[in-house]
Amino acid sequence: MKSKTHAYPSVQLFIGGEWVNSKEHLEIVNPSDENQIGLLPVVNKEQLDSALSAAQEGFAIWSRTAPLERSRVILDASRLMRERCEEIAQSISLELGKPIRQSRLEVIRGCEFFEWDAAEGQRLYGRVIPSALHMRNLVLRQPIGCVASFSPWNFPMSQPARKIAGALASGCSVILKPAEQTPAGSIHIARAFEDAGLPPGVLNLVFGQPADISEYLIPREEIRLVAFTGSTAVGRSLTMLASANMTPVLMELGGHAPVIVCDDVDAASAGAVSAIRKMRNAGQVCTSPTRFYVHEKLYPDFADSFMQQIETMKVGDGLSEDTDMGPVAHLGRIEALQGLVDDATERGARLLTGGLRRKGKGYFFEPTVLSEVPDDAQIMQVEPFGPVAVLNPVASLDKGIEMANSVPYGLAAYAFTHSAANVDRLINEMEAGNLSINTLEASLPETPFGGVKASGYGREGGDEGLLHYTVVKNVMHRIGI
Repeated sequence: MKSKTHAYPSVQLFIGGEWVNSKEHLEIVNPSDENQIGLLPVVNKEQLDSALSAAQEGFAIWSRTAPLERSRVILDASRLMRERCEEIAQSISLELGKPIRQSRLEVIRGCEFFEWDAAEGQRLYGRVIPSALHMRNLVLRQPIGCVASFSPWNFPMSQPARKIAGALASGCSVILKPAEQTPAGSIHIARAFEDAGLPPGVLNLVFGQPADISEYLIPREEIRLVAFTGSTAVGRSLTMLASANMTPVLMELGGHAPVIVCDDVDAASAGAVSAIRKMRNAGQVCTSPTRFYVHEKLYPDFADSFMQQIETMKVGDGLSEDTDMGPVAHLGRIEALQGLVDDATERGARLLTGGLRRKGKGYFFEPTVLSEVPDDAQIMQVEPFGPVAVLNPVASLDKGIEMANSVPYGLAAYAFTHSAANVDRLINEMEAGNLSINTLEASLPETPFGGVKASGYGREGGDEGLLHYTVVKNVMHRIGI
C-alpha cells in the first residue's frame, strides 16, 4: 500500500533570506526507480561570497539576540516541521528510497535535536572565579561565529538538523552544504525557519560539488568553525584545509560498529533485534551494527534468529507502507558492496543469504549475511555502509573485545550481556565514543555523540555538543584603581 504522495520540493539556494537559483544544475534521482525527481542548483563563487556576507550580517544580529528569543524561534520552526512531517518524510523517501515509516521517525528525531538544543542554548552558563578584593574574574561562553557545515546523504533531515540546531542554539550563523543526492530535508528545514522568523543570513543553504564548495569556503577568514559528517578520508582532507587557517573543526566520521554477544543472554531475541537494526536505512548508517562477534555457545541460535528475521523483510519502494528496506542511495554503493562480498567469499567466508543486486530498476542490494569471515577479508576493515552483516563465532569475551578493537574506527560499539563483570570490562576496554549495552540505539538528542581514533573529533548532542560552537572569554575586571 502506498501513501498519498506529496510533490517533491523545488530545490533552490537559500542565501540571505532569499531563495535563488543558478545556471548550472545536477540531476536528483529516486533510487527506487532511477527516475529524475528534481534538479539541484550548483552554487557559483559569487553566490558563495553572498552567503559569506549574509552569514556575517546574520551573525551580528543573532549572536546579540537573547537566548530565550533564539530558543523561541527554533521551537517555532520545530513545531512547523512536526506539522509538516508527512510532506518532509515523503520527500526523504523519494530522494533516498528510505521506507516511509523510517522517514517519519527521522523527521521526529530531527525535531527532537532542535528542541533539545533550543532549551540547552539557554543554559550556556559562564562562571565567576573567586578573586581578590575589588577584582572580578568572569568566564563567558560566546558564539564562535559563522559555521561552515557539511551534512551527508544518509539522513537528509536529521543530519542537517543536528548541524543547524547546535549552531543556532549557540548564537552562530550557518552556511550549510547538504548532500547533493538528498537536498529536500534541508529545504524543508530552511522553509520552517523562514516561516518562524529567523533573521536573514543566519541560515544559508548552498548546493553543488562538495570539493568545490569546501575548498572555497573553509579557507575564508569569515568561517570560524567547520562541522562535517562523512567519511574519514574526506574528514581528514577538510581538517587539513582548516588547519592552514587555524580554524577549529567538529568531525563525525566513519565507523565499523562491532556487536559482542556474550554467553549469558537470550540468543534468539538478540538475533532478531540485531537483524532489524542492521537493515535500518539499508545499512547506510555510520553506527550500523555490522561485525557481530557471538559467543560460540550461542552462535547457532543467534544466527538462526538473525536469518529468520532477514527472510521476513520486504524490500521495495520506500513510499510503500509495508516496505522494511529500500534501495541503497546510488550505483556506487552497489559496486562497493558487491566488491566486499565477492572478496569475502573468495577468502572462504560463507554466504548465508543475499550477496547480489536485485534485478530490475532501482539500486536494490539484497539483505546479505556473511558468516565465518576471515580476518584478512576487506569487509573486516572496511565499513560496508549497506545491508551486509558479518556473523562470526568467538570463544570468549577476550577474543570479542580484541576483534572489536581491531579496526582503526571507534564510533559506536554494542554488546549484549547481563553480567556486571562483563559490563565493567566492556566499559573499560572497548574503543568507541558510544557504547550501548543491551540496546542498539547509539545516541539521543540529550547524549553526546562522536568517535575516537579515526572516527572523528568532538561531540554533537547533549550539553557537550553546544560547547564546540562557542569560544571561552576570560574577563578580569578591577573595580577602581
